[in-house]
Amino acid sequence: MKLEPGSFTAFRSFEAMLADPAVDIVDICAPTHAHPALAIAALRAGKHVLCEKPLARTAVLAREIAAAATVAKGVFMPAMCLRFWPEWAWLKETLDAGTYGRVLAARFRRVAEPPGWGHTHFGDGAKSGGALLDLHIHDVDFVQFCFGRPRAVFATGYTKFTGAIDHVVAQYEVAGGAIVHAEGSWAMTPGFGFSMAYTVNCERATLDYDLARGADGLRVCEAGQPARVLKLEGPDGYVRELRHFVEVINAGKQPTVVTAADAASAVEICEAEERSIRSGGKVGV
Repeated sequence: MKLEPGSFTAFRSFEAMLADPAVDIVDICAPTHAHPALAIAALRAGKHVLCEKPLARTAVLAREIAAAATVAKGVFMPAMCLRFWPEWAWLKETLDAGTYGRVLAARFRRVAEPPGWGHTHFGDGAKSGGALLDLHIHDVDFVQFCFGRPRAVFATGYTKFTGAIDHVVAQYEVAGGAIVHAEGSWAMTPGFGFSMAYTVNCERATLDYDLARGADGLRVCEAGQPARVLKLEGPDGYVRELRHFVEVINAGKQPTVVTAADAASAVEICEAEERSIRSGGKVGV
């Protein structure tokens, strides 16, 4: 999309933008520590709000946003894009349908080199929360999406450059007894790039995705059959996420795929992981 001169309006302040009745939607893409003030102000101004993840730097602040969203005139949706990503949305639908039986074990992995931009934000753990909160939260949220909010978590991790947790491995105690763990990091050596993957072992099949395989990323392995590569049609998760947001606004409804309460819960789980890392033991969520 190319913006032509005169096709958009620039504002000198956030307050001036909120005062403009022509503005219906506010998309908050600012650094995490700025989310609460911006989101709550936009909601109080009657705007529809899409807010990037993580919802806030702390669970207390995340719950404040969620509380404001419950009484707001406008629609609020957290941008937890992984719930909309084709391969992850397919996995959720497949698990919910019980296509291959119950889940025995699930592994989610999202690791990367340090961010190459936004150093004053990402590089400051007090603002970003490190990889644990900023990157790993994708998989934390997806774990609760698929398995419900964990009862407890045991995590290990370390700090490398932000002062916060930059690499974490967490195991979750979930209903149903499946072995579920997730790894998140942006502490890899520069040049490593970015990797995301999952392996979910069900009673009758293993479901495996790896970004490194490109168009052949998603595979289903069933006993006695060659591994099948699944090609999913349609747009990426960002487009699907935005479509859902606009559709619920136009329908006069609230988001169904992800809510403010979900996003606040994900921050709470991340904080439980950090407490586990600091204490060296299992922590209730």
